Amino acid sequence: MKHICSLMRNAIDTYNMIDENDKIAVGVSGGKDSLVLLYGLHLLSKYHPKKFSVVAVTLDPCFENKDSDFSAIEKFCLDNSIEYHIKRTELYNVVFLDREEKNPCSLCAKMRRGILHDMAKLYGCNKIALGHHKDDAVETFLMNLLQGGTIGCFSPVTYLSNKDITMIRPMITLSENEVENACKRNNLPVTKSNCPVDKTTVREETKTLVKNLERNYPQIKDKIIHAMKKDNISNW
Repeated sequence: MKHICSLMRNAIDTYNMIDENDKIAVGVSGGKDSLVLLYGLHLLSKYHPKKFSVVAVTLDPCFENKDSDFSAIEKFCLDNSIEYHIKRTELYNVVFLDREEKNPCSLCAKMRRGILHDMAKLYGCNKIALGHHKDDAVETFLMNLLQGGTIGCFSPVTYLSNKDITMIRPMITLSENEVENACKRNNLPVTKSNCPVDKTTVREETKTLVKNLERNYPQIKDKIIHAMKKDNISNW
């Protein structure tokens, strides 16, 4: 994790993501991204010059009206002395049964953010860390352009005045391959998602588009990131 922590620390310091005595809620879905983020921040908290602590929080959508099994993540947090909380929710019923959303991901994401914000405040956190990496940023930029006709992306740091909480993304300089390799090397307890639309979303289509573009335009992901930084798009 040394290389991962180094890149995370660089992003944290570049964008002033962490302040002294921050208590950071890490959104842990069970996927590789959130687990690498959690482990990386946990390790950084031991030696970063600004003292901070982390709390892992998981929102269970309860797909098919069943509690998801996060016992492996619970054990990982216990073994590493990381505070961990799970909230069982009605997201599956609301999004897929009650509303029958044609675009369930949008509503689900919005509701998850709201619940995550409330959980962070409940456990005394002033910041929330999300596991978005460089590939996510490129895909979001293209989705905004192609789907919405706008130029933009998520920001490295976002202050939410209505909740008085700050969102940070410490892995924005990491590639998905780096995250995946780190997850495998450290045997992190990935928990498979039971989402009914897993791997069939617009983001997955965009991921495939980027892979196809890379064949003719090498380093396209780095070029898009460079363009966002050069023109300070979304505070990059």
